Amino acid sequence: MQELMVDFIISLDGYASADGWPGWWGLESPEYLAWLEDQPDTFTTLMGATTYRLMSGFAAGAAGTEQEADAMSSLTASPKVVFSSTLDEPLDWANTRLVTGDAVEEVPRLKAECGQPLHTLGSVRLCRSLLTAGLVDRFRLVVFPVITGATGSERIFDNYPDVALDLVESRTFEGGLQLLDYVPRVLDGPPESGTA
Repeated sequence: MQELMVDFIISLDGYASADGWPGWWGLESPEYLAWLEDQPDTFTTLMGATTYRLMSGFAAGAAGTEQEADAMSSLTASPKVVFSSTLDEPLDWANTRLVTGDAVEEVPRLKAECGQPLHTLGSVRLCRSLLTAGLVDRFRLVVFPVITGATGSERIFDNYPDVALDLVESRTFEGGLQLLDYVPRVLDGPPESGTA
């Protein structure tokens, strides 16, 4: 059985992006980018339609720095699954499979049948539904030291269930970026006094 990791980059106040800010809030430290390059690239990426449209557009343009172009090339070469009722086949982005059914029903099959770990890319609503269903094995955040209260968009944790997070790894990158890697446990409600 393969693991599913939800993987977000967020502002300190929990936004996935912010209007007018550059990618990575302009804080893509060389140390963080080197760490990203060292991460295993043998996984299947899960995403929703909005993320697919955005990322496939980036891949088609393949502009930016050499590191960004390399990252897009690697993502293009890896298997991807898009959950959408609004997209139609054939999808333009190479190595991408469309699933029009319910992700909560499909992901257990993927975890059982896929030959490599699964991980998400963006897709706030998809991640929320997978976590709520108890399908997420790891929940990794890289917190960028900015507050985007006036311009932030895509609040990640709105409408999440209560979740206990057991820390398995943490790291601070230059520039104050914080990596937090957890095993999540969806709770039925607030824990009783003295437990989590």
